Amino acid sequence: MTNVAVVGAGVMGIGVAQNLAQSGHTVTLVDRDQETVDRAIARIGLNCRMSAMLGGPEIDSDAVLARITGGTGLALLADAEVVIENITENWDLKSELYPRLDAAAPPDAVFVANTSAIPITRIASLTKRPAQVVGVHFMNPVPMKKAVELIPGHHTSEESLKKVRELLDSMGKKAIDVNDASGFVSNRVLMLTVNEAAYLVYEGVATAETVDEVFRSCFGHPMGPLETADLIGVDTILYSVEVLHEHFADSKYRPCPLLKKMTDAGLHGRKTGEGFYRYGDSGALLPN
Repeated sequence: MTNVAVVGAGVMGIGVAQNLAQSGHTVTLVDRDQETVDRAIARIGLNCRMSAMLGGPEIDSDAVLARITGGTGLALLADAEVVIENITENWDLKSELYPRLDAAAPPDAVFVANTSAIPITRIASLTKRPAQVVGVHFMNPVPMKKAVELIPGHHTSEESLKKVRELLDSMGKKAIDVNDASGFVSNRVLMLTVNEAAYLVYEGVATAETVDEVFRSCFGHPMGPLETADLIGVDTILYSVEVLHEHFADSKYRPCPLLKKMTDAGLHGRKTGEGFYRYGDSGALLPN
């Protein structure tokens, strides 16, 4: 596989594009405006250069960047063998995008929905190629995570699954098979945990630091749930919880008002420099 299109140049799109290019694939990175694309490519270069400093492998940033082309039009999908969609976890946005992807991509291209909560069968229904739509829940930061959830929709073909498995294998990912349901496995559990942790802060039971310290010290978690929220994106957490609440109509998924307030205020975590914690330009945690 030599040409993979990555649609959405946010945090996840950056990670997916970097991981693909490191693995030798030619990548076309697409977003709505060129400034976002240029910023994403610059971030990929910085990530590669800093990898060894942060305990990761030595990465040839020039070689990685040489495999990535960025732009703004869906016409860039014309030669894609696989299209990986990474836009915001918002059904209205996805329902507007997928028919356009369907029209722009080659008829034999496979679509990979990088979603953490929206059922794959529902996404596939937006296209004329439901047999070629596969769900992959990548974890953040993508190049450092060794496993993904692999989710077939109701109509997904074995051929499409095989193609995506081969792609994931080339990226160094272990594919864990999960059946199609909102939130799959990881986010059915994780989003409840993060949402309830936010309620503890909202209700004044504990500070974010205290909540996370309990999980690190008592349970041996490398990161607490609110540190994880900042890494994923507070806005993404909110959208995922809202999808679960809508899909299951169960009050246990009621979104914490603090998540809504932080999202409205632009306190989205590491990507904006402030969430439950504050961060420097390099993403390093700053003292409160």
